[in-house]
Amino acid sequence: RPSPAQPGPAQPGPDRPSPARRGSLVIAFVVVTAGLRGAAMDEFQQAEEVAFVVDDVSTIIKEAVENTIGGNAYQHNKVNQWTSSVVEQCLSQLTKLAKPFKYIVTCVIMQKNGAGLHTASSCFWDNSIDGSCTVRWENKTMYCILSIFGLGV
Repeated sequence: RPSPAQPGPAQPGPDRPSPARRGSLVIAFVVVTAGLRGAAMDEFQQAEEVAFVVDDVSTIIKEAVENTIGGNAYQHNKVNQWTSSVVEQCLSQLTKLAKPFKYIVTCVIMQKNGAGLHTASSCFWDNSIDGSCTVRWENKTMYCILSIFGLGV
């Protein structure tokens, strides 16, 4: 292990973000995959096919919200319709991924009026298989917060 005076590839430095930051995790991921060869690469690809990929899920969420709500202003009488539509679109796209997961999708739409909203979740699961993704989307008049939990079967 390198000493603190000699930062190694995994050590944060002035031009390298802390490993807790998402960008450095992506960089580490790229470095690991670039070094895989032959059978190891096949195993990695198989694992990727059944993994809960947060970036893919985040894209699904953002597209569903944009397609449903887009540039609309908050309208109380449409919130139930919007939440149902966003949840159904997400589930539809998630099932098209054909991954071995059961999904839980939650959606909260809240008017921007200065009120506070605090949310939290906790899960007892297998971190190597299960995963979650939460996205906060907003426009000038509302917030939309979606969480998706993927539980391996």
